[in-house]
Amino acid sequence: MVRDALPDAAEGLRGDAVERARAAHGRNEMPQPRAPHPLRLFAAQLTHLLALLLWVAAGLALLAGMPQLAVAIVTIVLLNGAFAFWQEFRADRSAQQLRSLLPVRARVVRDGRPVSVDVTDLVVGDYVLLEAGDRVGADMEVLSGHGLTLNESMLTGESAAVPRSTGEEIRSGTFVLEGDAAARVTAVGSATALAAIARLTDTATRPPSPLTVQLRSVVRVVAIVAAGTGVALGIGSVLLGLGLTEAFLFGVGVSVALVPEGLLPTVTLSLARGAQLMARRQALVRRLDAVETLGATTFICTDKTGTLTQNRMSVVAVATTAGTVRIAGEGYSPDGTLDGSPQAVERARRGAAAALACVTGRVSRGPDGTWVAEGDPMEAAIHALALRAGVPAPSGAGERLAYTPDRMLSSHLHDGRVSVLGAPEAVIARCVEPPENLVSQLAALTDRGYRVVAAAERTWAGAPDHAMEHELRLVALLALQDPPRPDVAEALDRCRAAAIRVAMITGDHPRTARAIATQVGLLTDDGVVLNGPDLPASDAALAALLDTPGGAVVARAAPADKLRIAVALRGRGHVVAMTGDGVNDAPALRAADVGVAMGASGSDVAREAADLVLLDDHFVTIVAAVQLGRATFANVRRFLTFHLTDNVAELAPFALWALTGGSFPLAFGVLQVLALDIGTDMLPALALGAEPARDSVMQGTRRRRLVDRALLLRAFLVLGLTEAVLSLGAFAVVLVDGGWRWGEAPDPGLLATASGTAFATVACCQIANSFACRSTTRPVWRVALTSNRLLLGAVAAELVLLLVFVGVPPVADLLGGTWPSALGWVLALCAAVVLVLVDAAAKTLRRDAPAALSR
Repeated sequence: MVRDALPDAAEGLRGDAVERARAAHGRNEMPQPRAPHPLRLFAAQLTHLLALLLWVAAGLALLAGMPQLAVAIVTIVLLNGAFAFWQEFRADRSAQQLRSLLPVRARVVRDGRPVSVDVTDLVVGDYVLLEAGDRVGADMEVLSGHGLTLNESMLTGESAAVPRSTGEEIRSGTFVLEGDAAARVTAVGSATALAAIARLTDTATRPPSPLTVQLRSVVRVVAIVAAGTGVALGIGSVLLGLGLTEAFLFGVGVSVALVPEGLLPTVTLSLARGAQLMARRQALVRRLDAVETLGATTFICTDKTGTLTQNRMSVVAVATTAGTVRIAGEGYSPDGTLDGSPQAVERARRGAAAALACVTGRVSRGPDGTWVAEGDPMEAAIHALALRAGVPAPSGAGERLAYTPDRMLSSHLHDGRVSVLGAPEAVIARCVEPPENLVSQLAALTDRGYRVVAAAERTWAGAPDHAMEHELRLVALLALQDPPRPDVAEALDRCRAAAIRVAMITGDHPRTARAIATQVGLLTDDGVVLNGPDLPASDAALAALLDTPGGAVVARAAPADKLRIAVALRGRGHVVAMTGDGVNDAPALRAADVGVAMGASGSDVAREAADLVLLDDHFVTIVAAVQLGRATFANVRRFLTFHLTDNVAELAPFALWALTGGSFPLAFGVLQVLALDIGTDMLPALALGAEPARDSVMQGTRRRRLVDRALLLRAFLVLGLTEAVLSLGAFAVVLVDGGWRWGEAPDPGLLATASGTAFATVACCQIANSFACRSTTRPVWRVALTSNRLLLGAVAAELVLLLVFVGVPPVADLLGGTWPSALGWVLALCAAVVLVLVDAAAKTLRRDAPAALSR
């Protein structure tokens, strides 16, 4: 064991020595990259392409003697820049907080015993115990090791395994691939080699997510339409007799008003909110774009231990040639009994001793007095068995060959005696005439869902070598129980309702894997159980076998199998979420659309490769994260519908004015359009981005495209067209009621009142639209008002702004529309009701649509 291989004086640092070392060398924290100054970030929001175009438009308006339009455009640029800056700043702060929560631990020897501490608490002189899957948390010198190989790609860029032996240096940021070691910390924090490299680099800019790419495409299309509309209306106004300067500025103003600049910041806030909600559910998002990708998941490949089960292992039986011994005990407590014949109990003790020699996990009493696992839970369960059986820990140093996936076993050599522990088929294949009664017991134990490991022995006179792991004598089979998590079955039912396929990938025996998958409800009668070594050679055939609604199990799976499965399922068109905890799971986590690492029990390598880290290692948390991802995607579609609806109503007055050759007066001007976009619509759009997740989002498949035919038809032909007709109708009724006739120039006071009516009508319709956009299938009155309190507050703020825009004389005069008449207010309020009814009628016509539309 590595702990025994430490120097005799290596009792670890004492508390006072730890504090002195920390005072001398500082905390083990990497120097933080210098973040861009907030003013620089704010300036970037004022100098992107759209902002530059607006600055040019403002300058032209000022030169043309239209300071009001110039001030309005500058105000728009500043407001949008401030909003975008604040949302990006919040998102970056959220990401930093999530990164700081990622658990990174190290096992050190202090005060004579191994303890687990945060990597940031390592100090120079600490003795660190390393195993496969650990991240090296500081620069260290190897004191002893067994088959130690590292992945140093973070420092060198080369992914090949690098062997390290006693006396050699290992660097912070590297990962242990195989073997184990004891090492002494030589440098921490800013003094490490990794810190020196970090100081030469700056933070890398992430490529845009698929969601961002889609949104940018939408914005570009809308911007092109807006520019084209501006040019067309500018030319039309010249034909109607307007001067070139005025026509040009009119066209520019229309274009500016129709560009939805607040769209991307709204999406950023929605993703950041989704990430924060996931963090509250014990799922830490390492990349914001993973929030949306999670919602698109169609296939989940999950581990068994700790994810579907409780990862609280205990040895419940030991099968020997003299009979089976039942083990009674509570959790990891050393108190317990062995029930069996004296001869069977004695052989069970012998098997426990052989198994204990091959593991490093231990049980210890926690701060609250309960017994907890230190290290691998299975290994801790074996230690608890040894304590219950009265088996002492191995004495002396010994030599240990660590477990590797290809051998499926580990071994220990001490005083000429070899102890071996591993998968039953691997150990039995190396045994000389294994007892038939134990071989038959293996099937019985695995059929009951137990995880079974085999312990064997032999004598060996030579140096440690893999040859000593052959010609063994089978001593015992240890049956371990890991109870299923009680709420996994319900989560699996939700996956089926959401058309999400699930496969369990495990290293267990096929019989054990089948039994557990059946217990938790993952595997039904039409499910499939595959054996890792027997997987089909064709990726297409493999994906076809796994793609079954009855669930799939892959037993005795190697890390390379997980990688194949991820690639194969993606090739079949699935969006794959892959869980993993081991160092060799990293390639599969990267190959999947969403890599999900175990935060409580997983390796640092897996966490580094993952997009999502589960702090509770719970399958239910994955399903909850998928639901939040789907809800985030649905929210983006909600406020996209809301924005596009408004654009139709804003464009209609200009189009009607141009098509009638000026015979029909312009219902409202550019400044009023800008007031609607920025003043009244922004807060409801943000509130729609915070719409809480509903159970309906886990019904049926999720849409793949952000903007599709259904969204465009609803925004343009149903909601947008209705809103445009109602606002123009209210404008015309007020004009006619005031004595206007077709083709005449209306009285300026009457025109201002009618314009204020049209403005109020659009604002009231947008209030109704904000509630209508909460669902694509249910009418407004069937969606609980209080389930989104942010929207209620946003609507209240919109009403206040509406009254300011039409009721405060200086503001109303600037915008061009005054307080509506009594008839105008009645028309505006009735228009909101009509919009709700039209929306309900359209939803009724679509109520037989697939459940996937219920977002």
